[in-house]
Amino acid sequence: MVSDEILGNVLGEPKAPHPSVRIKELTERDRRRLLMHFLALDEPERQMRFGSALPDELLTRYVQKINFARDAVFGVYDDALRLVAVGHLAYTPRGAMPSLAGATVRERIAEFGVSVLAPYRGQGIGTRLFERAAMHCRNDDIDTLYVHCLSSNEPMMHIAIKAGMTIHRDHGETDAYLRLPPADPASHLQEVFDEQVASLDYTLKANTRALGKFIKTLPGIKND
Repeated sequence: MVSDEILGNVLGEPKAPHPSVRIKELTERDRRRLLMHFLALDEPERQMRFGSALPDELLTRYVQKINFARDAVFGVYDDALRLVAVGHLAYTPRGAMPSLAGATVRERIAEFGVSVLAPYRGQGIGTRLFERAAMHCRNDDIDTLYVHCLSSNEPMMHIAIKAGMTIHRDHGETDAYLRLPPADPASHLQEVFDEQVASLDYTLKANTRALGKFIKTLPGIKND
C-alpha cells in the first residue's frame, strides 16, 4: 500500500517538501553526462547502486546500453549542468520476474534504481526521483514498480519503507514492489507541468553558464 505522503505526490497533489528539486527526463544527448555521473561514484557508492563495485569499463558499457526509447531516465542538474542525481526506470517483461508474476496483470514491470552524489544526499532528492518515476509509470500504464537492492542500502530501504512497498529480504538482498493507482487527467497534467518546469530550469542554467563564459572573454575582465 502506498503511504499517504508518497501517494499524495504521485497523485499530483502539491509537493511542499523539496520544491527546488527540478527533475528532467533525460535523452540520448545526455548520455555523456550520465557516464560522468556514474564514474564520479566511489566503490562503496557503486556497490550500493549496482550491487557490486563495477569498474569504469562496465559502467561505460551500462551507460552505452541504456535504451532511451524503451526506458525512462530522470536527472537532477546543478548550476554547472553536472548530473548530481539519476533515477533509471527500466521496463522488464512480467515473465522475466516469476516471483512478481502475481503482483500485476500488466505485461511489463518497471524496475527503479537511483544514485545521488555525496554532497547532495540528505535533501530528499532520491525520494523525489522515486515519486517522479512512479508518476511516469502510472501514466505509461505500469501498475507495479520494483526495486532490487542490497539490504544494507539504507537510503533505498528508507525510500521503500516510506513508500509502503512490499519488502522481501533474502541473504543480504532485498526485493520490494509497489502497486500504483491508475493514471488520471491530474497525473498526466502534473507530469507535463513538472517536465516543463525542469526544462525551463535547465535552459536558464545553460544560458547563465554560457553568459558567464562569454563575460570572461571580454577585454578587461579578470578571470578568477
